[in-house]
Amino acid sequence: MAMNMKRCVRTLLAGACVALLHPGPAAAAEADGGGERLTAERAGAFARLALAGIGKEYPNKPADVINADADVRPPREIHPAFYGCYDWHSSVHGHWMLVRLLRRHPDLPHATEIRAALARNLTRDNLAAEAAFFARPGAKPYERPYGWAWLLKLAEELHGWDDPQGREWGENLAPLVRVIEQGYLDYYPKQTYPTRSGVHSSTAFGLAFALDWARTSGHAALERRIVERATTYYARDRDLPAAWEPDGADFFSPSLMEAFLMRRVLPAAEFREWFAGCFPRVAAGEPENLLAPATVTDRSDPQLVHLDGLNLSRAWCMRSVAAALAEDDPARAVLAASAETHAAAALPHVASGDYAGEHWLASFATYLLTEE
Repeated sequence: MAMNMKRCVRTLLAGACVALLHPGPAAAAEADGGGERLTAERAGAFARLALAGIGKEYPNKPADVINADADVRPPREIHPAFYGCYDWHSSVHGHWMLVRLLRRHPDLPHATEIRAALARNLTRDNLAAEAAFFARPGAKPYERPYGWAWLLKLAEELHGWDDPQGREWGENLAPLVRVIEQGYLDYYPKQTYPTRSGVHSSTAFGLAFALDWARTSGHAALERRIVERATTYYARDRDLPAAWEPDGADFFSPSLMEAFLMRRVLPAAEFREWFAGCFPRVAAGEPENLLAPATVTDRSDPQLVHLDGLNLSRAWCMRSVAAALAEDDPARAVLAASAETHAAAALPHVASGDYAGEHWLASFATYLLTEE
């Protein structure tokens, strides 16, 4: 039975690879991501999910350290900008998604509503309170690194946007950005070992998005620190245990997220050599667990629905890594085919009808469909 399944997976991947290496017009569109695009209709659907979430205070899953009775307050008082969407980090990337959708589709029917919601939350006072929160006792590691990374991705999206409101929101966000930048500079020299997880604690994800921000904003010290840390943590890795993935509640692939980071860090030739050493059997369609979409059995369960996010993030990692490999590398075609399979498995379930996934999955889908 196991051998039959293995042959089926290899046959499926091989067929997809042939189509990608020798594409007709339709297959070529699929290979470059043309099969899944952020249409105006889809952008509108995603915007509706985010708008429903960023102002929705409850249910709420706080992760604050409580030091005294006075710290027990409603989420909107503690986090006046990012209190919605169930938790702080989901609210942050919900705001990021709305900015990106507005930039990509400025004529969306929801554009006025989006601007009003962002203007309501991203005020100078609200974001000053968010920055001040990190000075509270016990708050220094709050949302490290997942929420930190998305906060910098929001700053990156606002950076350089030729829009009066966008510039104002970016200026309002600046004090919180400085707090997060300093958090990276202070913490990562002390983290001796990376956290190789598929959830919020993923070091590779936190460094990848922060590196994007450092390069966009010209923060040379932050860029140097991240490149040094990534190289120290991952450059000597070989034969990553990707066959063990996924864990039961992953929304990242630890191995692919590491590659997603190292593609940014290493020169092209070095990255290709590194990838071949870390994923030596991808060209042969292995490990199958990594290349086949994860199965989601209950989209009302906040942990099990993470696997929809895993399928989306695997897809964006595979596309990113495939684009960095040599055109004649057979692993490139395998990853491209698997990315499309993962995207097709997850995108129909972004709006599942249950808040467990709807408060955050559209952000992952938007990143997948818009990242170049």
